[in-house]
Amino acid sequence: MSWHGVDDPVPGNAFSCDALETVIVPRSRDLGSFAVRRALPSNQRQMVGPFIFFDQMGPSEFLLGQGMDVRPHPHIGLSTVTYLFDGEIMHRDSLGTALPIRPGELNWMTAGRGITHSERTGEGLRHAGSKLFGIQSWVALAARDEESTPTFEHYDASALPMISGEGKSVRLIAGTAYGSVSPVRTSSPMFYADVQLEAGASLPIDAQHDERAIYTVLGAIEVAGDGFGPGQLLVFRPGDAITVRATTASRFMLLGGEPMDGPRHVWWNFVSSRPERIEQAKEDWRQARFDSVPGDAEFIPLPDQSPPVVRYP
Repeated sequence: MSWHGVDDPVPGNAFSCDALETVIVPRSRDLGSFAVRRALPSNQRQMVGPFIFFDQMGPSEFLLGQGMDVRPHPHIGLSTVTYLFDGEIMHRDSLGTALPIRPGELNWMTAGRGITHSERTGEGLRHAGSKLFGIQSWVALAARDEESTPTFEHYDASALPMISGEGKSVRLIAGTAYGSVSPVRTSSPMFYADVQLEAGASLPIDAQHDERAIYTVLGAIEVAGDGFGPGQLLVFRPGDAITVRATTASRFMLLGGEPMDGPRHVWWNFVSSRPERIEQAKEDWRQARFDSVPGDAEFIPLPDQSPPVVRYP
């Protein structure tokens, strides 16, 4: 997805909690037909494991005739990870993929050396009216995979492991957690899950990965005696045993992984371990060297003016 550059970290707000390294409250940005909250990158934290971009889309409701229209745009060096709670997005890419994504399903698009894609509301939904609520993140690729062949993988909700019981429901999107393994192929050790807790239920957070966080979506939770509401990224300290307790029925995303194999450079929709590769990607998009999206002649031009390439962390 391409709404604005990721080279402008969200200021957010930081709070203090002994169990947490930092708490980020992203500001909302109105994109016309819907709003987003960007949790990563921020001034407090640029990455969590391989997660270098983390946006909450909506919740929004489109009027008749309206919808989401993210025109074809390029990516390199990352995987886009799209997961919905409500609504539907039509994904098209330069590999020839044309597939809707619906709640509980997963779109995992690996750009590798370069891919182009668009994300729109389908025509049928425009005539009926629709909603949009979900998360899109970018996962940086390990250096060895940055120039890999682009791929797109879609997983139905039934393909993602579900761990349930004692007021807890965990859909494992990627990685290993709570004795289950996701079928999703990742470039580096990481985990990602959609968690729902009934009021009073608790969930321990495994400390096997150095970098861990949760993004609160709905309800209210408690960590080490401190309460948190929706729309906050809670980044945990490495190695600490953490338990999350729901004070009301709650939903949050659990994410993290091992630190990346070196810094990443980011500009617009491009991520790379090498700044010169970003410059090449700029010129390739400017000269129309990326493959196009079949049936979609529109495109987002390369920004004329933008801050310099940013290095994370």
